[in-house]
Amino acid sequence: MSHTHLVEVNRYRFSTETLAEIESDAYAANNWPLVYILSDRKTRRAYIGETTDTITRLGTHLKHPKKQSLTTVHLVSSERFNKSATLDIESSLIKYMSADGSFNLLNGNLGLSDHNYYQRDELYYKIFRETWDRLRRYGVVERSIEAIDNSDVFKYSPYKSLSADQQQGLIEIMRSLVDSNLKNVVVQGGAGTGKSVLAIFLFKLIHSDLEELDLREFSEEEKELRTLLLQLKQIFPRPRMALVVPMNSFRSTLKKAFRHVAGLHPDMVISPSELTQQHYDIVLVDESHRLRKRVNLGAYYGAFDRACAGLGLDKNTCSEVHWVTQQSAKAVFFYDPNQSIKPSDANESDFDHIKSSPTSKVMTLVSQFRVRAGLHYAHFVDDLLNLRLPAGKKFSSSKYEFLVFDELSDMVKEIERRNNNYDLARLVAGYSWRWVSKNTPDLHDIEIGDVRLRWNRTNIDWINCQGAENEVGCIHTTQGYDLNYTGVIFGHEIKYDEQRDEIVIDKNNYHDRNGKQAIKDPHELKQYILNIYQTIMLRGIRGTFIYACDDGLRRYLKRHVESYKSNVIAFPEPAAPLEPYVNAVPLYDLHAAAGNFSEFQQVEHENWVSVPEGMPVGKNIFACHVAGESMNKIIPDGAICLFRLNPGGSRNGKIVLVECADIQDGDAGSRYTVKEYQSFKTYTEDGAENFQVLLKPRSTNPALTAIELSSKDDEHRYRVVGEFLGVIS
Repeated sequence: MSHTHLVEVNRYRFSTETLAEIESDAYAANNWPLVYILSDRKTRRAYIGETTDTITRLGTHLKHPKKQSLTTVHLVSSERFNKSATLDIESSLIKYMSADGSFNLLNGNLGLSDHNYYQRDELYYKIFRETWDRLRRYGVVERSIEAIDNSDVFKYSPYKSLSADQQQGLIEIMRSLVDSNLKNVVVQGGAGTGKSVLAIFLFKLIHSDLEELDLREFSEEEKELRTLLLQLKQIFPRPRMALVVPMNSFRSTLKKAFRHVAGLHPDMVISPSELTQQHYDIVLVDESHRLRKRVNLGAYYGAFDRACAGLGLDKNTCSEVHWVTQQSAKAVFFYDPNQSIKPSDANESDFDHIKSSPTSKVMTLVSQFRVRAGLHYAHFVDDLLNLRLPAGKKFSSSKYEFLVFDELSDMVKEIERRNNNYDLARLVAGYSWRWVSKNTPDLHDIEIGDVRLRWNRTNIDWINCQGAENEVGCIHTTQGYDLNYTGVIFGHEIKYDEQRDEIVIDKNNYHDRNGKQAIKDPHELKQYILNIYQTIMLRGIRGTFIYACDDGLRRYLKRHVESYKSNVIAFPEPAAPLEPYVNAVPLYDLHAAAGNFSEFQQVEHENWVSVPEGMPVGKNIFACHVAGESMNKIIPDGAICLFRLNPGGSRNGKIVLVECADIQDGDAGSRYTVKEYQSFKTYTEDGAENFQVLLKPRSTNPALTAIELSSKDDEHRYRVVGEFLGVIS
């Protein structure tokens, strides 16, 4: 199957001696804009850059103390490149390679340019995808773009572009941190305005070396930002910092993200109670509207009281907000009062007190990052739930699917279809049903017509667990997270009184005990419930589907939101002598191999094959031919590929060699198959983890489908024996 290539990726040894060879590259020799990747496999370090003067730039890097030890250079070039395109592809590679995790980047880029230019979406995104596939072929990167897009490491990476108001917010925060007259900063912003990304960006910035920063995005403000960072380092040479996250599930997610960022560590992400154990120079609080006071705390009462006593605070009048201000020299609160969802959340007056203080700075974020429809959608949802829309006003956007359903079964079906196409499409509901399946797993919690559903079986990282697409999440398992599509079920606790033109709350059908206990004012309970629905309706990046149990509420929603119609739904579619295990590895004939790979060392190999410089060599490395078209976007038919034997760690999104004990791969006619590995995690009642696996093709042939493995009967029939490192011939 022929395929026109949009981009070239060429590999060279990175040394003074090979500059002449690199100069023979037509693009490098003619001052053509290109992107380059310097790397060293042994130290797992890499640097990404772009240039129009390749030889001079590489010569400069060869003199740099940190970059001269890198051993390999990959040149990414195309006749379609221009300066804007190479800046954009450089930026994208930094973002995706940092999340891929194959290398630790030497780049200090924090403010990355996000250019808009001619044919960016129509052509250059395709070029980037092809570049990524070529880099996977060379073994420079491992995971698929789709796996990275849906990963928390990518979503909460500091290598992100900032909006104009985020940039200004960052500078205002830095000014406040170096101002001896200011102690607290409150950064206000609704759901999806990028508060978490800004918090992590700021955290990384403070932990960066000035000489490694590339803040081109800030243009006129770059000099000031560098000066502010220098001043802050003079005030706090080695600042004791913490990122406080009140919600356990989201805190676990950010710990995982910090684990993959150079200069950061998971221990820097802490709970409010951990904050009480020591004093900090700078504290950032994400989701600070979820800090708690002494109401409906359940088992947490004792720890809360002990912490207050240790800090010398009155447990009955203080909240965790006071813990932050007392335990920090400087505090930055990322805050949205509309995401306060239960009585235990700290009072808005606690934040008002801080905001009104002369030692505080207040700023607001308005850009909408999560939802593709932007602020228009966010404002529409707020007006919809608060009955502020004029008669006949309906939501309209070519970038976003917002639909109301008459039948829950239809919404469940469409969420399933979106999940199959994009992943991370989930059902989420209000607290209108008791959690009976918690103790009796065979029972269903939610029964509406013919639809039977269960609540989420785990509270930790639920959206990424296997089976989550068949369950219903709640506010606590989704707040702070991004979804591609959200199917929102308005339960029996929220209704619309058509005669009074008013949304009303039925307290008896609201089953979050800690969410309503001690509330005497019905208007207060109503506001919490409206905040819950508004928050979960702002989770979906690509779309939000809604279904209301109450007929009156459904009729009201249909006045302002397009109705689902099943018939109109559409989807966006070297020549040196070979030295074994020095510069060569064994080449195995898998078609003739007998026995199991558990005794792989006894399998006869055809010969030794040379390994290109810059790729790994060792006794756990081998090569084999890969036949067929199932991976032709990355691996050409008949290519010799390099693999690592018996790989450990996470394989999700990586390409692997799998032994099939009793069937053959229909594409290659072999008992061995090479596919992209995708796993789904789930938890059993006793806390144990199970996995389900898809072995996915990466082919230009759409007829080739994934192999689905279950944890029970396929464990012994399929076994991962090698991890793809790259094409070598």
